[in-house]
Amino acid sequence: MLKKIETTEQFEELLNKESRFFLLKHSLTCPISQAAYQEYEKFAEEHRDISTYFLAVQEARPLSNAIAEKFQIKHESPQAILFSDGKAGWNASHWKITSRSLENALGAE
Repeated sequence: MLKKIETTEQFEELLNKESRFFLLKHSLTCPISQAAYQEYEKFAEEHRDISTYFLAVQEARPLSNAIAEKFQIKHESPQAILFSDGKAGWNASHWKITSRSLENALGAE
């Protein structure tokens, strides 16, 4: 199940308590982002063993910018990032966000 986060404090808490999780930066107005969100949802339903979070860029711009700055990952939307042990390991954007690419990212660790 996808869980929405909106604040830097929520994100920092995730980094501290979750050893591994995915985060999707999602645009509420972009059709490409909607397609990525559907793929992300599909992945989440099939992989309940890994936590999946998302933020809506329009509602959480400060958080989105803070993540880009902290982890030196150029902001894109949509963008999926796999965090492991407090670090951003894998990321993909736009049409590269598929259920299969998310699954492959897990196996590549």
